[in-house]
Amino acid sequence: MATNPTLIDTHAHLTFSQFDPDRGSVLERAWEAGLEAIVTVGAGEKFAGNEAAIGLAESNDRIFATIGIHPHDADAVEEGWMARLEEMAAHPRVVAVGEIGLDYHYNLSEPSRQRELFSKMIEMAKRVDKPIVIHDRDAHDDVWRIIEECGVPARGGVFHCFSGDLAFAERVISRGFIISVPGVVTFQNAKMLHEVVAAIPLEKMVLETDCPFLAPEPHRGKRNEPAFVPLVAAKIAQIKGLALEDVTRVTTLAARRVFSLPGSELLPSIAYRIRNSLYLNITNRCNMACRFCPKFTDYEVKGYYLRLPHEPSVEQVFQAMGQPEQFDEVVFCGYGEPTLRLEVLKVIAARMKARGVKRVRLNTDGLANLVYGRNVLPELAGLIDAVSVSLNAPDAPGHSNMCPSKYGEAAYAAVCEFIREAKKNIPEVVATVVAFPGLDIEACRKRADELGVPLRVREYMNVG
Repeated sequence: MATNPTLIDTHAHLTFSQFDPDRGSVLERAWEAGLEAIVTVGAGEKFAGNEAAIGLAESNDRIFATIGIHPHDADAVEEGWMARLEEMAAHPRVVAVGEIGLDYHYNLSEPSRQRELFSKMIEMAKRVDKPIVIHDRDAHDDVWRIIEECGVPARGGVFHCFSGDLAFAERVISRGFIISVPGVVTFQNAKMLHEVVAAIPLEKMVLETDCPFLAPEPHRGKRNEPAFVPLVAAKIAQIKGLALEDVTRVTTLAARRVFSLPGSELLPSIAYRIRNSLYLNITNRCNMACRFCPKFTDYEVKGYYLRLPHEPSVEQVFQAMGQPEQFDEVVFCGYGEPTLRLEVLKVIAARMKARGVKRVRLNTDGLANLVYGRNVLPELAGLIDAVSVSLNAPDAPGHSNMCPSKYGEAAYAAVCEFIREAKKNIPEVVATVVAFPGLDIEACRKRADELGVPLRVREYMNVG
């Protein structure tokens, strides 16, 4: 398995005067805290700030720059600035246009000038093919209206220091943007941001300090710096009930991708770790085309890319696993149905048991008996300790609607029978449903009770 990535501060103002006395020490502390990169923002000090940001990025290969004009400076824009900024955007150390947008909280520039400048900066970003970093303070409606009028840049962008509610966050990510979470998330009274972080997929978030501002607890009120990013990651992990290393890996990959940083290339994972479980991705073939399955838009799960170039051999799976016995459990669960490689699955499970793996779990659609025309569950006895079966509906019509397959409504009866047979052969059997909008969860729970198994409800749009 690949080693866990380090953190990225996606929004810092390292060229601001607050860092003049000890900028070098600030950077050393950042690297010691586990940061692999920092994106320093050129906007915020009129035009000169952009030159300073590029200069700092040129001096250190772990620092990258953005260029743009902050809404506070909209009234100060001089003739020729836009043309020069567009030239700067081509610099190899420049990864985005920003921060740009609207600020109706302070209104340091006239709102109509802010709106005019924001539109021009979006158009420039589209021409230079760079993502945008958006400053949006007390201006959600106008920010969104201008984005809709101008169009979303092909490379998308980031809503910096996200301050909207959950509905606005969902609108933002539905158009391809991601949200950036600052140290504010550590504040006890940041209830709206806590709600957003809890509900939005981790893959749609990056981390930032906005330093020297908005220092997280326990440094609140002091100068912020990139070394404090781990505190942001830790709070997100607490809110979402994830391991810190999961938050680190996922947000780092998201940052690499949106800013095209080193390591942004998509590398397929055969074995991938979430918390202290190891997941095995042995096929992308499926029996069903479930309406809730995110692989139809993206093959990423918690910072891992699961699109396989080919189905791995047993030896390739074990090479990817490393030392499976160190995990609490090993789970057959990728973006495909593991039982479609039943013989390979049995060989892998037997070898893992021989190596002392504590617990082997199978996540399945429950159609294996229908696919093979025989009861395969006795063949899994002694190899599989637990099985999670996708029930996903309270009845056959609902199942065929939610999870279409060539088997039609016959699939549901097969799933239910699979659960009954699993109870005879596997120590632990659980039925699962995805909380897709409109699904009658209580009816599903009643069906699981009838089958004699507990029901686990999985969050919609939150794989892993």
